[in-house]
Amino acid sequence: MSAYISSTAITGIELTATMSGSFVLIGTLPHEVSHIIFDNQGTVAVAISVDGGTTTWRTFPGGEALVLDLRAATGSAPTFVFPKGTTFYGNGASGTFSISYIYAKVQ
Repeated sequence: MSAYISSTAITGIELTATMSGSFVLIGTLPHEVSHIIFDNQGTVAVAISVDGGTTTWRTFPGGEALVLDLRAATGSAPTFVFPKGTTFYGNGASGTFSISYIYAKVQ
């Protein structure tokens, strides 16, 4: 198995939205993402969905952040990523929710 050693980490443009009490678009990933940070910057819980609000993936309490390093695994999928085009929605009574990410650019 070969390793991707000729890549550079690139920071993406932060996805952010103000919560309004119903599901709002936070943003869509323009690249495959290897590292992602979900950050509830408000004081109330925010539910996150990837299907427009039909199902909730996870609810973040006020002030909580989650960092996922998908490349830390050494199993059968070492390049495990969120796919390009994944769209995130959030639902909270108020506050701001942001998603920051890093993707790999092949040299």
